[in-house]
Amino acid sequence: MESRIIHSPRAVAGALTVAACVIASAVVSGASGGRIATLDERIAGAQRVVVASARSVDARWRENTYGDRLIVSRVLLDVEETLKGSATGNAIWMDLEGGTLDGFTLRVSDLPDVRPGERAVFFLDQDENGVAMPHLRGQGILKLNQDNVVTGSSLRLDVIRTLARGRR
Repeated sequence: MESRIIHSPRAVAGALTVAACVIASAVVSGASGGRIATLDERIAGAQRVVVASARSVDARWRENTYGDRLIVSRVLLDVEETLKGSATGNAIWMDLEGGTLDGFTLRVSDLPDVRPGERAVFFLDQDENGVAMPHLRGQGILKLNQDNVVTGSSLRLDVIRTLARGRR
């Protein structure tokens, strides 16, 4: 008795699409490191940790070290509290890849967008020009709601404060 398996072009295409998605997701998670740093690691690794609100966001064209032309948003942060690092002034300039400029929008998958008025805990490092940038990219920005809870979680600002005080 002979058995035959008949594969329709649609079934083969569907199977190939599923396989491609599985491989692509493995590559993306491998390329991004796939590991989320603990809160303690973020605090320890960042040069500064502040609670701040975005006063303004100004997008500009920039060229990176590879010659790519990117949109980078310069964000002016109004610091209300310094949890780690020097408390020099009430304002910090931060550069964040992504934004909208000249009718083009660049969204960077591992970075949140920051809009004027948004409040967050910012884990910051300084670049060679003295401008702040998020430590561990998107893991360095924890947006807060009006109840001082990190958006999309149950983590409270008080917990972050307590951990940061232990790291001073």
